[in-house]
Formats: sequence, structure tokens, C-alpha cells
Amino acid sequence: MPRPHAMILAAGFGTRLESLTSLRPKPMLPVCGKPLVEWCARWLAQHGVQDVAINLHHLGDQIEAHLGTGESLGQRIQYSHEEGEILGTGGGLLRARSLLDAGGGAPIVVTNGKIITDIDLGAALEFHRRGGYEATMVLREDLEGVWKGNLRVTGDGRLGSLVGESLEGVTLDDRPMMFTGVHILEPAMLDRIPREGAPCVVRTAYMDAFREGRVGAFVTRDYWWEHSTVARYLTGVGNVLGHAVTRPWWDVAARAEHEARARAAGAKVEGPVWMEHGVALGAGVALGAGSQLEAGAKILENVSVERGVVWAGAQVSTSFRGGVWTRDGLTR
Repeated sequence: MPRPHAMILAAGFGTRLESLTSLRPKPMLPVCGKPLVEWCARWLAQHGVQDVAINLHHLGDQIEAHLGTGESLGQRIQYSHEEGEILGTGGGLLRARSLLDAGGGAPIVVTNGKIITDIDLGAALEFHRRGGYEATMVLREDLEGVWKGNLRVTGDGRLGSLVGESLEGVTLDDRPMMFTGVHILEPAMLDRIPREGAPCVVRTAYMDAFREGRVGAFVTRDYWWEHSTVARYLTGVGNVLGHAVTRPWWDVAARAEHEARARAAGAKVEGPVWMEHGVALGAGVALGAGSQLEAGAKILENVSVERGVVWAGAQVSTSFRGGVWTRDGLTR
């Protein structure tokens, strides 16, 4: 199989994150020292994906300024700028096609820029190749009921049920599934996407290929989390601090170093925390489990923070639990 190319979807407005995305686009939410989009890029690099396209819209200049050409990650990153109306996944893929389809038939890995995951991409690519699929959705059990039973898998590894339709003559796994936002496409799949508007790739290209039995379903139990609301963002930070995700650059020593820094600055620390260099702590500060403090933040005297994230430029004047404090104040 030719070495895959990849696209990170990073053009959304992130409206469910409220005021946070007036300061940073969703893929730039920091989690333990790295924005989400870098977690995605590093995950791809870990699995040998060197050529990456990223679509940009809302505050996209921040993403491009942070990742640059991708040289520091051993990648070649290019950007697809979307002006005016957001194009959606389908339109975004079409706009970036020249960056993704090099003519050698390489599969295209597509991932949302709002996730952190340990999905075994190598295993997913091998599953896709062996099945000869035109597209493969990476799925996981839908324990939160997000897709309401509309995604199910056949016994032979194909997608058997999609948004109200099921393949005929197949046996479906009883487990309801959800789409992780990670999928693998053959370049020919892009020909199924409508050329106009902001098409939903699931209801257009995927439905066409699904009806022909051409969509594989790779089911994973590996770590996966998306950060589309404040609550989910805070949970994601806590998950990483709790070592739910394993990466070459993330280990017990890294977390311990940050906890030691907080204690050395005089803070009372209870539970895993992340405090970068350049945080100013007043006397009597207490940091509870799940706290993340970014360089340039200031915590005033006798303030306690628990399950809270503090961004650069913020000055925290009162104790809080569960929220994100930015230069504009607290968001819950």
C-alpha cells in the first residue's frame, strides 16, 4: 500500500465552546502543553504519515503559525484556506484534493482536529487494505448514545447500517456504534462527493458507497476523546493527566515534573496537575486534580483551582471548580 496522506479537519467555528473560540480555534485548545491539532499531527506522524493537509477557516492563522511546514514533526504540512461559508467535510475534502491525491493511489486518512486518540492507525489501514474497501469508518461502541443506533457492523466487517438504512441479507452486530471522526478513503471516494454546496459526506458519498457494500467498519477500543464543549475539554485534560492516553512524548515523569514545579512554587497540590514555566502563584494557592495552568497565567493569593484550566494572560482572582479561565474571565 502506498504511504497514506492525511487531512486534519480544522475549519469549524466551535460554537459549543462558547467564548473560548473567540480567542482560539477549537483545534488550538491546549491540553498538557500541546494544542489538539498538534496531538493529531503527532498521532499521524507516529504511524508514519508524513504528508498532511489541514483546512482552515475561523482563526486558522493561529494553526498555521503553530505548526508551520511540519518540519519539526518530521512532516510536510500544507494548508487549504476556506473563505466565506464553511465548506463542510465533503466540500473541504474537494477543496484540498490536490494536496491529498498525489496520483499514486495512496489512501487518505481523515481525522477531526478536535480529538486526542490512541487508535491503532496501522491496524485500521491494514483492515482497509485487506477488505478492498473504498472507505473505512473507524467506529467505537456508542456508550453515550450519540448516533442513536444508526451505525451497526456486519459479521464480515462491513458497515451494515447507516442513518436509517441497512444492507439486505446481512447479520448485524447488536452493539450500536459511533463514528470517531477518523476514516480512511480511497481517492476514488472523492468522486462521489457533490461538487456544489457544503455537502455532508456521510449522507452523500458514504451513502452511495454504503449501498454498494463498499464501506468497511474498523471497531476500536483504543483511547479516543473529542473536546467540543467546555465540559468535554475539561474531561479530556483530566484523562491525559490520568494517563488514559499513551504517547512517546507523554509519560509519568512529564506529569511529575509539572507537579513538582507547582509544589516548588508554594502551591498545595492534590492530584495530577499540569503547571508550565512562567506561571505566577500567590501565597496559599491550592491546585486540585485536573488543573492545568498555562505559561503567562497568574493565580492570586489563597485561590484554589480544581478541574480547571487557566490560559495564558488570565488573572484568577477567586477560587473555582470546573471551568476555563482566560484573559476575559471564567467560562463554564
